[in-house]
Amino acid sequence: MDQKKSSFVNKALTVALTVPMLFTSIDNATVAHAQKESEAGKGAGVQLEYLDRGLAAAPTSEGMFLSWRLLANEVNGYSNKGLTGANFNVYRDGKKIATVEDSTNYLDKEGTAASKYYVSAVVNGKEVDQSPTVTPWGKQYYDLKLKKPADGITPAGETYTYSANDMSVGDVDGDGQYEYFVKWDPSNSKDVSIKGYTGNVYIDCYKFDGTLLYRIDLGVNIRAGAHYTQFMVYDFDGDGKAEMMFKTAPGTKVIKFDTAGNIVSEKYITMPQEDIQAGYSNEDDYRMSASDYYEHVVNMFMGWDKHEEVVNGHWPKTLEECFGIEKKYKYPLSRKDAESLADYFIDVYAPSRSSKNELRKFEGFIVDGPEYLTVFNGADGAELETIHYKTERHDDGLMWGDYALPRIEPANRVDRFLAGVAYLDGENPYAVFARGYYTRSTLVSYSWDGTHLKEHWYADSGWTPMSNPFNDNPHGKSGTDPEYGAMTNQGAHSLSAADVDGDGYQEIVYGGATIDHDGSLLYSSMDVLPPQSASPGTTARLGHGDALHVTDIDPDRPGLETFMVHENATSAPYGYSLRDSKTGKVLSGGYTGKDTGRGMVGDIDPSRKGLETWAVGTWTAAGEKLSSATPGTNMNIKWSADMTTQIVNGAQDVTPTIEDWKKGQLLTATDTRTNNGTKGNPSLVADVLGDWREELLVRTADSSAIRMYLSTEVTDRKLYTLMQDPQYRAEVARQNTTYNQPSYTSFYFASDTDWSKVPIPSFWTPGVMSVLENLMNEYKEAGELTGPIVPQLTNSYNQAKHQLEKGSVQNAIKFMKKYLSDLNGDKSQAHTISDRAKQNLSHHAQLLIEMWEKEEKK
Repeated sequence: MDQKKSSFVNKALTVALTVPMLFTSIDNATVAHAQKESEAGKGAGVQLEYLDRGLAAAPTSEGMFLSWRLLANEVNGYSNKGLTGANFNVYRDGKKIATVEDSTNYLDKEGTAASKYYVSAVVNGKEVDQSPTVTPWGKQYYDLKLKKPADGITPAGETYTYSANDMSVGDVDGDGQYEYFVKWDPSNSKDVSIKGYTGNVYIDCYKFDGTLLYRIDLGVNIRAGAHYTQFMVYDFDGDGKAEMMFKTAPGTKVIKFDTAGNIVSEKYITMPQEDIQAGYSNEDDYRMSASDYYEHVVNMFMGWDKHEEVVNGHWPKTLEECFGIEKKYKYPLSRKDAESLADYFIDVYAPSRSSKNELRKFEGFIVDGPEYLTVFNGADGAELETIHYKTERHDDGLMWGDYALPRIEPANRVDRFLAGVAYLDGENPYAVFARGYYTRSTLVSYSWDGTHLKEHWYADSGWTPMSNPFNDNPHGKSGTDPEYGAMTNQGAHSLSAADVDGDGYQEIVYGGATIDHDGSLLYSSMDVLPPQSASPGTTARLGHGDALHVTDIDPDRPGLETFMVHENATSAPYGYSLRDSKTGKVLSGGYTGKDTGRGMVGDIDPSRKGLETWAVGTWTAAGEKLSSATPGTNMNIKWSADMTTQIVNGAQDVTPTIEDWKKGQLLTATDTRTNNGTKGNPSLVADVLGDWREELLVRTADSSAIRMYLSTEVTDRKLYTLMQDPQYRAEVARQNTTYNQPSYTSFYFASDTDWSKVPIPSFWTPGVMSVLENLMNEYKEAGELTGPIVPQLTNSYNQAKHQLEKGSVQNAIKFMKKYLSDLNGDKSQAHTISDRAKQNLSHHAQLLIEMWEKEEKK
């Protein structure tokens, strides 16, 4: 058996062995071995999560609207209006009321609030499964109830409250339904450049019924703000259940509750042994007061002559030379002399550079102490592993350029973080964490095997050279690393994972630069500065920007395009640019001479081919200007029946709305709010339920709930759930990163989509065996599966699992086919199996057989 097939077997075996078994027992060593082996190679296509039908029902003025998922493995072709494959029978109160072939939604004009619905997929004229039964929501939206954290008070005596903020989703228990992760933001949350204390950040995990599974308190040593905490929720190890990863610190702890909402346990993360031996503790508080910062500067000055850049001759030997004053101190500086220079720096030099430099009031930042990356179990929040965060901060920002520009901002550029999920090998998800994008820029990727994080690759631009760390412009300069130096100042306030070169592997689009799947630098986009710029005729980076969008914007061109805005003003060749995602070449764009802060893409004008782009005006995909006006740029949403793009508007205390560029306002989300100040981001926009359209998830005004809105416009477009497009799924995972950006598909998604070009992903779903077993248990408990058939099914199931353990996929298929035969054999009076149980057990057994047969053919 070859290595790839062996890996697939072990992955499938890992899934089988790590679920709670009622029919047999497996020792831990076998499980560990299977998990270890599963990372060795590739599986049968892209690893995606198992999803159920996702049926939802909501009332409208015309009746009850039903919406459900088409799964990508159910597609067998296309038509003029969508994809073909499975059709669906719709049942109300146990009676079939419709067969739907052209979509995955239905308006039941006879339905009532008391109606109960389910749908069954129909393949070759036969029903093959049955969804769980649902009842309609009370309104067009559903309120996911939240448990708000208690108010707090800072060391400076300032009180703060909490509001729900960014979200993510993941299936933590392998049942095919999403759980909901909510970040709680304190009211004193701050941008990374703003001084002051912040409250603790919390991340909760809820079931759809509002059950709070656990809360993670990030502790006092993680500052609150959009740039600090990105939480990646994904099934990283292929066991069919999601994990969560994010940056932690001493003091981070997991809090668990009982059914009444009372705290039953609190447990700190496990600090590395070397940190414990060095005297660090989970009780430490590294938040810096104004007096702490003064002491920090004094110590920095006392060690000036020993700084690596001074020793190497890159920086002036004296601080007087840095500040442009007469030399009068002897080095190494005494404490008295260091205090004298610190006073001069804080009270004279810094204010002379900018009136905003109020360093006597600098407080609330964290520039010391350990930094970690922790993996948590998605189901119960248990810490799985904690390692040191890479890249470390190194200092308070001196080497990062935080003191070099007129606006002195300690702990600014050094504390800029990004994160994402990417299929770097084309089949398995990797976590990507980044630090820095103005000057030094670093990214590291990890795989997770269920026990340990393993570094996949590391990209580091190196430091941006400065002749004087207190008076220089480090932006626009290459870093010291010969391979990655051109990454500097190219990062955006987000990133995207997309297969930009068509090789089947996802790359990391890091703003103006792109990292290839293997960690090498694919390109760093540059162009010539125009006549009206600061340096006409010179070549410059496209530069940093606040908004980034990667998808197939122009269907007349091969591959993907990237639209980005740029903030380097007169030092940037463009204020906005559309470029080829594969090469980085600019296709169209415009010089603005200013910080162009907002921009977006979408099909807002269906009369024009391609997605429109907008920043300081609106253009076609081909670069033709349509208007000087622009739609909103907070967030877009796939809401309409015709596959055009809509915009979510509303920021701060303004009520969120969904607007269409042509049709006007489509929804007012009364008594809700968006997040992140003027950015106006919903908590999440993603296809989490129902058909291919995205749901709008926003917090209620009092943060007592997350309000989920479902589009109830009947559509005749048929498409598999967007969550089974690998790029879109990865984009949803990274949506909460810094300045939240929309999630885009890997294909051209618009009102004029060519359905023959919609890719059908080749994928496998870990967890199907777990689902099959859970269904057997469920039907046994419900009395729908009894008698001699139970041990027959159990034996066939266990034999299939045993054959996988031995490495024989063929024999596993043989026993799973026997399982099907047992299900479909003649019923005797001694057997009881309901139609629902027979249908769903057969369906999932067939899924396993198809997955294994697919692997055998590779």
